[in-house]
Amino acid sequence: MAITQQLTGHEKDLGGGFVVRRLLPDARQRSVGPFIFFDHFGPARELPGVNHDVRPHPHIGLATVTYLFEGAMMHRDSLGTEQLIEPGAINWMTAGRGIVHSERRPAHLRDVAFTNHGLQLWTALPLAHEEAEAAFSHTPADAIPEVSVGAARVRVLVGGAFGARSPVPALSPTLYLDIWLPEGGRMELPPLAPEQALYGVDAPVEVDGQAIAPRRMAVLAPEQPVELFAPAGARLVVVGGAPLDAPRHMWWNFVSSRKERILQASADWKEMRMAMVPGDDEFIPLPPTPATPPEPRS
Repeated sequence: MAITQQLTGHEKDLGGGFVVRRLLPDARQRSVGPFIFFDHFGPARELPGVNHDVRPHPHIGLATVTYLFEGAMMHRDSLGTEQLIEPGAINWMTAGRGIVHSERRPAHLRDVAFTNHGLQLWTALPLAHEEAEAAFSHTPADAIPEVSVGAARVRVLVGGAFGARSPVPALSPTLYLDIWLPEGGRMELPPLAPEQALYGVDAPVEVDGQAIAPRRMAVLAPEQPVELFAPAGARLVVVGGAPLDAPRHMWWNFVSSRKERILQASADWKEMRMAMVPGDDEFIPLPPTPATPPEPRS
């Protein structure tokens, strides 16, 4: 079979009515390649006076990957980075040994209505980079390569595919594609990575004749090409890469191969021992429940 799992995900309110659909992690599929977390937000209408800002919060052991279809966000972090995030760009934040960041409504959009729509994913950092120095990399939309494959337009967001390679500095073999198929469009998707999954953003798509509803993730069988068909036209993304190099613990915003490292990070945040975002004295407090990382995800 071309599809080994279909994940429906679940809705999660991040606060103030800002709802995302979370596909990873799932009890049946804890990761796809290095991707351990997959949130789809919007399309959400942002109105003047409505505050969906994400206040400063910490991460360790992972990289966040933010990609917008519509809208804008202002990223700030404890390195002093200030970056406007806009559609089509890839924003890759390496947490390493620790970083604190916020994502807020840009000042120039405070008094206007607009739509926010996009994806925020996490990848687990390779063991050799779990405690690396934190870093932030912005790759603008016009630097992302785009190719035609069959009837499809494919943007190679991270990694390499179809003769094109993204300049985004991933730290392990990683695949991330944004694909648009017109009405009645077809394309063949080869096995570009040892682990692959596709996610329908806005419309149904067929995988070797099997229908996948929008906002569902189809985990693909390894080493098998598949034919994609979009009866009414569709946008979808493909994620994948090499399998995790070791099991991972996940708790709150922390990821590590070592449970004690997550406990240490939790204590550091509770006692405010982590560097903060310059000029921002707000923060998201540690959850009230004790840090009890579940069994590692593999």
